[in-house]
Amino acid sequence: MTVANLLEFDRDALALFCEQLGEKRFRATQLFRWIHQKGASDFGKMSDLAKSLRDKLAGRATIASMPMLSEQASTDGTIKWLFDAGAGNAIETVFIPEDDRGTLCISSQAGCAVGCRFCSTGHQGFSRNLTTGEIIGQLWFAEHHLRKRLNLPEGQRVITNVVMMGMGEPLQNYSALLPALRMMLDDHGYGLSRRRVTVSTSGVVPMIERLRDDCPVALAVSLHAPNDALRDDLVPLNRKYPLHELLAACRGYLAKAPRDFITFEYCMLDGVNDTDAQARELLALVNDKHAGISCKFNLIPFNPFPESGLTRSPNERVTAFARVLQEGGLIATVRKTRGDDIDAACGQLAGEVQDRTNAKVRMTRAPVKVHRSGSDVAVAIAAGRAEDRQETNA
Repeated sequence: MTVANLLEFDRDALALFCEQLGEKRFRATQLFRWIHQKGASDFGKMSDLAKSLRDKLAGRATIASMPMLSEQASTDGTIKWLFDAGAGNAIETVFIPEDDRGTLCISSQAGCAVGCRFCSTGHQGFSRNLTTGEIIGQLWFAEHHLRKRLNLPEGQRVITNVVMMGMGEPLQNYSALLPALRMMLDDHGYGLSRRRVTVSTSGVVPMIERLRDDCPVALAVSLHAPNDALRDDLVPLNRKYPLHELLAACRGYLAKAPRDFITFEYCMLDGVNDTDAQARELLALVNDKHAGISCKFNLIPFNPFPESGLTRSPNERVTAFARVLQEGGLIATVRKTRGDDIDAACGQLAGEVQDRTNAKVRMTRAPVKVHRSGSDVAVAIAAGRAEDRQETNA
């Protein structure tokens, strides 16, 4: 007999499961509350469920997140958990406490196939998509683990914000992501508002459009370059979905988005994408009368790792870049680096990935060469670019 992990089911799917057990659909809401609001995993303690149902569940279902392998705490309060995803894979989840919020950064894949140059996860390669239960299980574990640790009264929430910014490209795992998002928003589950759940994407245009129609939450887009030539090298997915298509999808998303702007993430790379000229190019890009879009920029200090061959922009360069955007009428903030002493900061999550994509060979490239002529910037990578483009189009 197959034992079902109930973390895999949103409330509609759980209702179908209850019907298959010969129970009324309303039992699913009771069960859903026990799982997600109370963090219960022992059916015997679910006191308002009929004993006959509890007996059925005990033989046919379980409630379990991925096993936690390790926990690390940063000096700034950030916590990183390593979870066993099986078959030699491990994924990472990060909790970031603030005075007015608690943010959980959730992974959607074991590894990532996009292969952005500045991301440690991409250099680890890709193994598989996580299931819905493995995605929501990170929130289930973190919320109730921290409630017990902090000895909070029932109903007091620890995690107020969720960002799908951990390992993986969430929109390339859409079928598992969507039910997980619905559980996060469900008032019988975690009751998070759409404004407090953010999906971060490198630019999977068709799935941005689907998310808009299926479950619009806050959207963050990894931009990182003001033109296609540079973005082709930094974010290889750009070769399939170039900037004009990406911006059009973002503009369309705003029609149903819970916020009236799109967040563009921009990793600041020394001598690569951080000049005043490139900041002005960004202004022109987002203010274009045809492609223009309501947005704000989140400038991210790069967190170096040896394989990237890249370095962090100096603080004064980041400040100057932000000033150009702000003087041009955009909102531009600099992300505060959290958890970098435990490799939990943006772009540092790597876990353990049994790579199926030959990432180490595929991403071995010569250093980025930057050629400037006046205000024009052309960036090229000496080796591997033609081969990478052929692989992307295959």
